[in-house]
Amino acid sequence: MTNGKKYVMYYPAWATYGRDFQVMDIDASKLTHINYAFANIANGECVLGDKYADTEKFFANTDSWNDPAGTLRGNINQLHHLKTQHPHLVNMISIGGWTWSSQFSGLASTQEGRKKFASSCVDYMLTYGFDGIDVDWEFPVSGGAAGMANSPNDRENFTLLIQALRDSLDLAGKQTGAYHELTIATSADPAKVYTSYDVPAISPILDFVNVMTYDFNGAWSTQTGHNAPLYANPQAMTPEFNIKTAVDTFLEAGLPKEKLIVGLGFYGRGWKNVQSNTDGLFAPANGASQGTWEDGVLDYSDLVENYVNKNGFIRYWDDVSKVPYLFNAATGVFISYDDEESMCYKAGYVRDMGLGGGMVWEVTSDYQKALQDLSYDVIVGGADACHF
Repeated sequence: MTNGKKYVMYYPAWATYGRDFQVMDIDASKLTHINYAFANIANGECVLGDKYADTEKFFANTDSWNDPAGTLRGNINQLHHLKTQHPHLVNMISIGGWTWSSQFSGLASTQEGRKKFASSCVDYMLTYGFDGIDVDWEFPVSGGAAGMANSPNDRENFTLLIQALRDSLDLAGKQTGAYHELTIATSADPAKVYTSYDVPAISPILDFVNVMTYDFNGAWSTQTGHNAPLYANPQAMTPEFNIKTAVDTFLEAGLPKEKLIVGLGFYGRGWKNVQSNTDGLFAPANGASQGTWEDGVLDYSDLVENYVNKNGFIRYWDDVSKVPYLFNAATGVFISYDDEESMCYKAGYVRDMGLGGGMVWEVTSDYQKALQDLSYDVIVGGADACHF
């Protein structure tokens, strides 16, 4: 029983490659939703993001070389098999993301564009057998990655786009006999809550909202800080970047608490060239540290195996923000991350605040499932599993 609480896990299409974390490696017994990342956008329509990974890759556990031409394979077919084993699972297709949000602003700017997009995304959902749609427009009005199109009209057009999707999903539901959920992923920057989103308008349209309460700080900053602090530390360069402030702002803006899903990052962010004679926190830095798969980003599993109180790294704890961090004084490398202790505080906060649940980016970062098991048990199960 989930008691209505959501536990959403992103599975990125690229996990099937170098990370070698396959869909069937997911522990779906402790999930309510999988967000498959990502569908791309071409000519204002939803399209496959990686055709080979999505629909063509052969998996010996389920696929046969005798299958007819055009048989669905790949990650999407694996998601169907996973749901067969765990019928409670809701498979969502996530659209856009940091890299593929460039067309949102343009297509959302006209009624014709919104209708075309919504219709194509629902067709995508039905064609590939997903249960619902998750929109990851990063970000309306403010933009995101360099060169990302944006407009002051995005806020209003975002609402209209979400309504067009809801209308198309409802129409499809009359044919399928099922209800198809609609969710979004949003910025956690408190300044963007009001400027990017008309929260009172979008809240009734959406089933829930995944707030990306991580990436508050990273190697783009010239000072070290926390990737995902629970509470504000006044010594931080941007103390307003923390989970509690993001949650409070969304609630004050009118989002029902049962629709607010708190993002949980199963990874850390690292800096190099840190200038500090102490523990490295809030110190000047220049550049990204070595990462697990990309510079400056480190999987939790990697951190446990190679960094935490190992190889010159010492674990410290910020009791104000309730998160750990690592510093290697000899190499000048600082890493902000979450572990079981900080995840307990965050999961307990979600539970005690009566929020809608938790959302994880992303499943491959926690091979041992330590963070997933703990946070799911607290958020969904209501457990008091935090004893440190």
